[in-house]
Amino acid sequence: MRLDKKASKKYKKFKLGLTPQQTLFYGFLTYISAGFLILCLPFLQNKPIGFVDNLFTAASAVSTTGLLTVPLVASYNFFGQLVIMVMFQLGGIGYLTFTTFIILSTTRKMTHWHQKILQTEFTLPKTLHISDFLKSVILFTVVMETIGAILFFIAFTGEGFAFWDALWSAIFHSVSAFCTAGFSLDPSGFAPYVDNGLINSVTSILAICGSLGFIVATDFYLLIKLKVHQLSFTTKIIVYGFLILLTLGTTLLYFTEPTLSLLEGKERFMASFFQAMSAMTTVGFNTVDIGMFSQSILLVTIFLMYVGASPSGTAGGIKITTLTAILAIMKSGLQGKKTVTFLNVRIPNERLQIAISTFIFYTLLLVVGTLLVSYTNNFKFETILFEVASALGTVGLSTGITGDLDTSGKIVLILLMFIGRLGVLTFGLALWYKKQKENPKISDADLAL
Repeated sequence: MRLDKKASKKYKKFKLGLTPQQTLFYGFLTYISAGFLILCLPFLQNKPIGFVDNLFTAASAVSTTGLLTVPLVASYNFFGQLVIMVMFQLGGIGYLTFTTFIILSTTRKMTHWHQKILQTEFTLPKTLHISDFLKSVILFTVVMETIGAILFFIAFTGEGFAFWDALWSAIFHSVSAFCTAGFSLDPSGFAPYVDNGLINSVTSILAICGSLGFIVATDFYLLIKLKVHQLSFTTKIIVYGFLILLTLGTTLLYFTEPTLSLLEGKERFMASFFQAMSAMTTVGFNTVDIGMFSQSILLVTIFLMYVGASPSGTAGGIKITTLTAILAIMKSGLQGKKTVTFLNVRIPNERLQIAISTFIFYTLLLVVGTLLVSYTNNFKFETILFEVASALGTVGLSTGITGDLDTSGKIVLILLMFIGRLGVLTFGLALWYKKQKENPKISDADLAL
């Protein structure tokens, strides 16, 4: 008993001594480690699977990426698939979200430690309170995934699935779509359903709702519930930016991608919209063969994956808000303005610093990741860049080289998926952040730029 008490005290002291970023780091690392150990159990596998492949699957699931080095259904039985679904469900809603919701439901009190962690993971505007936001996360997730499962069940039944196959596929794909996880029970993804309007629509709605994030959902909910509530500046930027980039991506795919020209008008539009949406929301599903895309459209897709969607959502990427801040900085700099504004609203300096740090660190990881994979894998440069961008952006789209990567290449992608889910800034702060006192000896430098 004394040993247990001592161990408990040491753990509590260790936990409270961590920064919020470090807590998230160890939290998601624990999720991946636990998932890896469970997937290594032989009775969850249809055939023997290597340790690196199991680790890759666990990291992909928790990071809600969807990249796989082994075929899902051929490798894991129903219980293995269930474990994977639980992992990307937990990864999608975030670390501590579910447990804190249980605490709120039973005691109505949230500890200061829980508040710090959640406020770090979900960067919220000042108009939203963390407790209200957290409840909306769980409610919104349950409602959307339930509706999605019902509609998917109808769609898969219409495709000739048996009852139990249709039910499991509906639940699995609904959770996968909303969490933008990109895991599919079909080896070819959603390619067989390129002309199925219902499956395309349900997948798109779930992915868009999940990727636009809980900030937008909570904001619109409060707008409907409280007529005096005003949409936050963050929500407006996210919605406007998402619509502009999605329209641009769809248009470019529709008019310039040669492989899509083989499809009829309606199917061509659905495929163009779906692939732009899939990259932008980082859901990672495909209705066409990505490996057949032209170099120019691969670059467009990489850009959409690079940007992603919304903070506090299930999507990866640098986020629309970061891109907006970077563009605002560029515009203000070129105009010679001292303050940075967007849509006549001044962006605070601390937010600008976060945006710049995220932009630089994310781009650096993309370059270094591509370099490392290129050293030991002999694939075309654009396919390696695409794969790395997909892993770091937690997208899951692939040109088809994932399973053919060597061990070192797989490990690089595992690290990138983990960093992408954690968030590049959170990852950097978890490793390097230290409380520092102001140094009076530090002086301003006259740096020419």
